[in-house]
Amino acid sequence: MIEIKIEEGDRLDWALKVFKRRIAKSGILKDLRKKRHYVKPSEARQLKAAAARRRQRSASRER
Repeated sequence: MIEIKIEEGDRLDWALKVFKRRIAKSGILKDLRKKRHYVKPSEARQLKAAAARRRQRSASRER
């Protein structure tokens, strides 16, 4: 659970900015977007293989 404690004089926009940053760092939004739709196991394998190919290509370009 992510919580931000604000004092009496703290600005709300600052607290919201800090909250959004902590949510992004924790990976909660990324996980929610990933689980938004069901992905069949065969599609998941294809996506994983495509990502591996992209990583391999970009690694070979950097060398």
